[in-house]
Amino acid sequence: MMQGYYHSIERFGTVDGIGIRYVLFLSGCQLRCRFCHNPDTWLKGNQTITTEKVLADLLRYRHFYDASHGGITLSGGEPLLQPQFVAELLAACRSHGIHTTIDTAGYYDQDNITAILPYTDAALFSIKAVDPQKHQWLAGFDNQQIIKNLHYMVQHIPVTLRYVVIPGVTNLPEDIESLTHLVHSLPKPVPVELLGYHTYGRQKWQALKMKYTLEDIPEATPEDLIAVATILMKQNIVVLNHSKTTPILSESTVPTP
Repeated sequence: MMQGYYHSIERFGTVDGIGIRYVLFLSGCQLRCRFCHNPDTWLKGNQTITTEKVLADLLRYRHFYDASHGGITLSGGEPLLQPQFVAELLAACRSHGIHTTIDTAGYYDQDNITAILPYTDAALFSIKAVDPQKHQWLAGFDNQQIIKNLHYMVQHIPVTLRYVVIPGVTNLPEDIESLTHLVHSLPKPVPVELLGYHTYGRQKWQALKMKYTLEDIPEATPEDLIAVATILMKQNIVVLNHSKTTPILSESTVPTP
C-alpha cells in the first residue's frame, strides 16, 4: 500500500467535478502561480496518507456521492506529481464503482498521465494563459509541455478546460482569441469552465511571508465572466459555470452582432 503526500481533505466539495465530491488535495507543485490561493500546497511536506485510509474515509460518506452522481477528485498542489500513488488510489476507487476525477495544471512528464489514464473518468485541466510569455510571467514557467499534455489527455478521457479570468491580465482580446484557437486545435471538443479571479489567498501569502504581486488587480465580476463567455460561445465553445456542469449562458443570451 503506497503513501501519498497530502495537504487537506474536503468531504463535501461541490466545485471540483460533477455532484458532491470527496476532494483530496495532494501537496507539491512545480508551478508558482501569482494568483494561487493555496501556496501552502507548493511544498510536499511530510503529511502522508494511504489508499486504504482514503478509501475507508470516503466510503463513510458514499451515499452522498452516489445520490448526487459525484465521486472523488484528486486536486492539489499537483496530483500528477505523484502518479503511482494516484494510480493506486483511483484504481481502488474504480473497483468500488466510484467516479474518479483529477484536477491538474499539466506541468509534468507525459508518462505521468499514462500511468493514471486506465483509472480516471474525467479531468479538470487548468490553463493559466495561452500565450507562453504571459504564462511564464503568471506561473513561473512556459506552457509548451502543458499544452502537449492537454492534447494528449483530451485524446483519452473527457476533459473540462479551466480558465481563470483575471481582469486586465487574462481577459484581453488577444488572450481570448488565443484561448479560442487552443480549444479549436484540440483533438476533441472540450467545454471551458470560467473561474473568476479572487483574492481569498492573500492572507495565506502574508502568513507565509511571501509577496503577493497582484495587489492592484481587482476581483473578476460576473460581467467579466459573461463577457468572456459570450465571445467563446459565439465560436461554438461550450462554457460552463464554475459551480455547475451546465452552460453559463444560453444561446438566447448571446448578443447578436
